[in-house]
Amino acid sequence: MNQQREKFSSRLGFILISAGCAIGLGNVWKFPYVTGKYGGAAFVLIYILFLVLLGIPILVTELSVGRASQRSVAMSMDVLEQKGTKWHYFKYFAMAGNYLLMMFYTTVAGWMLYYFIQMASGGFGGLDQDGVANIFGSMLENPALMAGFMIEVVLIGFGICSRGLQKGVEKITKVMMVLLLLLMVVLAVRSAVLEGGEEGLRFYLTPDFSALKENGILEVLFAALGQAFFTLSIGMGAIAIFGSYIDRSRSLTGEAVFITLLDTSVALMSGLIIFPACFAYGINPGAGPSLIFITLPNVFNAMPGGRLWGSLFFLFMCFAALSTVIAVFQNIISFGTDLTNASRKKVVFINLVAIILLSLPCVLGFNLLSGIQPLGAGSTVLDFEDFIVSNNILPLGSVVYVLFCSMKMGWGWDNFMAEANSGKGLRFPKSIRFYIQWILPLVVLFVFVMGYKSLFFS
Repeated sequence: MNQQREKFSSRLGFILISAGCAIGLGNVWKFPYVTGKYGGAAFVLIYILFLVLLGIPILVTELSVGRASQRSVAMSMDVLEQKGTKWHYFKYFAMAGNYLLMMFYTTVAGWMLYYFIQMASGGFGGLDQDGVANIFGSMLENPALMAGFMIEVVLIGFGICSRGLQKGVEKITKVMMVLLLLLMVVLAVRSAVLEGGEEGLRFYLTPDFSALKENGILEVLFAALGQAFFTLSIGMGAIAIFGSYIDRSRSLTGEAVFITLLDTSVALMSGLIIFPACFAYGINPGAGPSLIFITLPNVFNAMPGGRLWGSLFFLFMCFAALSTVIAVFQNIISFGTDLTNASRKKVVFINLVAIILLSLPCVLGFNLLSGIQPLGAGSTVLDFEDFIVSNNILPLGSVVYVLFCSMKMGWGWDNFMAEANSGKGLRFPKSIRFYIQWILPLVVLFVFVMGYKSLFFS
């Protein structure tokens, strides 16, 4: 248990990989259609407000616990908690969150890989919206095809992680993140100059608060909160692990701000890619998950050079998905090594098999198990797994981190402040202890409860 812990080779590596964990399908698959559904710019403002008021402070608490303990969430609270307290039981809740996230995330990442291959090989050429919808429907109805691409994603992710932190995770993710950011800029510029795209920019960038009333303000708040937690991956130790791999030369508030800025920039830029394109070709931007898989291939078909632009778009989606898969797999591997002291290769092999088996219900939920509709008519296993993670584990886990860092019976405010403010950079303000300990958890819990109310009693 006392073996030397591997470290990142550079600060840039830490920021890009932590942002890579946060940057994923939440930014580029979920954010645009949720924004479209809840009225565009007004929703974006609420989402950014939640990131500043809730996301950044929670990110600092999670990074602090990781860096102070030099452990994954499997052992971090065991190391830091007061004797006789039971905070360490949180590890099971957090570990369940990481596995649950990968149970559906690997399937959707597999869709991105399949779509990249289809787009690059000309599989969508000449198809109208119904034709593209048939390809998506055929994929969902084919469990062997979906399982194959899901397994490919799992093999790629664990293959990279098996090479270690610096030689695998850091080296590959750095390249992917730089390419992802470059692709986004190119695609955003291309979309912004489309004829008829101005209306999409207006919808995305000009707040219309009447849209909040139409959807119900509490439902919009719940959606924005869920999106903020999902996009930052906070509350289940997926970010804390990267805190355990850095030294104390930089304060953690500045690092948290950098990670949030990168994450938010990608989410906002994905809107700049998608909304002008939707409006230019007369498509509903609130079309739900099908926006990416049915609507956009059709948009690319209508564009000059669409096959190239579509291929670049789905390559960027693959990078976004894989950056999160690699980061969460690294956390899962660290659970195993911290808890058992087994070799990295043994832990990788066991988890590779486990994740493939655990991901099968999501794959089969669209075909053989489609009769199982856990959240009501039309819902799938994926919807249920996403709901448990995004709307339960991430917000409730975040409350645990905040209380652990602010309460005397936890790790304690003074210990947290000393860790967060160790090193150069932006300081975490002492004056907001009351807000952190009382207001922030109550806000999260209130919106959490109201979200359940709107889901089951609206």
